[in-house]
Amino acid sequence: MDVVRYINDISVKPDFQEHIIYFLEQICGVDTTPAQELNSLRDNEHRVFSIIASELEALHIPESSIVRKNISPEIYGHHSFSQPYYSKCTSQEIYKDRYNLLFMADPTSDPSGVGTALNAHIDTVAPYLPPSREGGILSGRGSADDKGNVAVIVGTLRILDEFLRLQKTSLKNRLTAMFVIDEEIGGNGSLDLAIDRRVNERYDSILILECTDNDVHPAGRGAIFIKCEGTAGSVPKKQEFDIVLEEAFAFGVIDLLEEGETLRSESSHPLFPHRPVQTCTGILGLFGKHPSAICGQVEISLQPLGDLPTRERIEKTITEGIKKYVSIYGDKTKIVDPETGIRKLEKHYEIVQKENSFVVKIFGLTGHMGSLRENDAAIAKWAYITREFVNDRLNQKCPLLARLSTQGSESYKKLIFEGAQGFLPTHSIDEVKARSASSFRRGIESYLEKIGANQNDILCEITFNKLHNDAFAGNPDARSVQTAVRVASEYGLRQQNQPVLGWDVSCDARLFAMEHPDLSVITFGAGKLKDAHSNSEHVLLSDIFAAIRVCSLFVLSETGTIVLAR
Repeated sequence: MDVVRYINDISVKPDFQEHIIYFLEQICGVDTTPAQELNSLRDNEHRVFSIIASELEALHIPESSIVRKNISPEIYGHHSFSQPYYSKCTSQEIYKDRYNLLFMADPTSDPSGVGTALNAHIDTVAPYLPPSREGGILSGRGSADDKGNVAVIVGTLRILDEFLRLQKTSLKNRLTAMFVIDEEIGGNGSLDLAIDRRVNERYDSILILECTDNDVHPAGRGAIFIKCEGTAGSVPKKQEFDIVLEEAFAFGVIDLLEEGETLRSESSHPLFPHRPVQTCTGILGLFGKHPSAICGQVEISLQPLGDLPTRERIEKTITEGIKKYVSIYGDKTKIVDPETGIRKLEKHYEIVQKENSFVVKIFGLTGHMGSLRENDAAIAKWAYITREFVNDRLNQKCPLLARLSTQGSESYKKLIFEGAQGFLPTHSIDEVKARSASSFRRGIESYLEKIGANQNDILCEITFNKLHNDAFAGNPDARSVQTAVRVASEYGLRQQNQPVLGWDVSCDARLFAMEHPDLSVITFGAGKLKDAHSNSEHVLLSDIFAAIRVCSLFVLSETGTIVLAR
């Protein structure tokens, strides 16, 4: 029997595809962002798990069971535990009556294969975007990251079910499917499973289903979330101009970005020759949604210190700031999106004159931090523009204060910036934290020195209490990794002699890799990284079914149920 063709034939059946698409629409129709009241989040997780459980209950895979595994208190003291920032409750209260959903098949073990596992998460980032389908594309929050890959697992189990039932072949080794919570805030759902001996003894390899564009990755980039809280001190006015927190933070952001570029230049690793080390500027005051999501727009108010400068003079300053930004990150207004045929970014900014001020909207392109080189960070662009306004003011070229537009409040007494720093196994997580904090403080100090203020006129607290993911590097030549590579090649998703590389993103894979160094941990799945976390998140349905085919063949081969020719 041609197993590859048989799997393909099942996956292209119209009734099979419509069933999977409908399932995906159902789970994407439930809001599982953490930006909601805790009881609502818990209820919505249960709704999604009920939909998944209904699919699992319809399977006829022998010796299988469905388990709702409560989150264990053992995770709270673990070094990889991430404090859930979406609630002020205690960890015990946050995880009360919340669980991961497991599907476990337990045939008698056979030496011809090994136990394997599949993992995908049901939580998403804010804001919630309801699903919509147009042609071969499903849009909506979670469609790419990561409910699309929940559908991949369900589709894989359905194909496995039909394969075993019709071909009268028995599963040779254990299979575990994991549907987990809280990946986006640091991976506490998967952490619960990674440290559970009874669960992890079930498998020798694990596929972490994420939006890798259906490529195979045995290593992953690390990431930390950084939070900078600034407060302007109440001091006598000794300098010529006011201390403006927003301006100080612009200098801090630029120094943080520059330190990130330095880290990138130092990051030489054979599994990451493309150096996916990014500094994400996610949230600034009221602008932005998530530390690891690129902010798409910032608005500033330019307040004159005397006569209002001309529009021409102001645009000259803005243009100079943009020029410095694009010299590093590229000009997305000059790049045509191959998918749409139009410019990726229509314009960098828009300026509106009011009675005695100018309002400037600064535009970018949203997306996951891993897609920074493809997208455009409005907060980073804002920082370069704001620094130019400070420099021109001090040089008496353009006497303006550059303040954030804050919906009625003229200025901040306090300001919060949140971002993320990616890094490779070449650097320790502690070093990255120390260098990130030092660079942001250095930028604020340089601003205070420029305007003639004291170094203690701005108090800045920098913390790393949210996501703190280590980088990891697995063995690309491991048997299970090579099986995954071979399977992806069977379906034309990889080219001959294409190198096996690490993934540009941090995800739950590192939890299993760090806890179990001998485990083959592979990241693979449908969806494109550039679409995850974006305002236009979507997935190609054809990619979903391609991933289902790969996962099905991988499970059958890995467990020894079928022998895949080399």
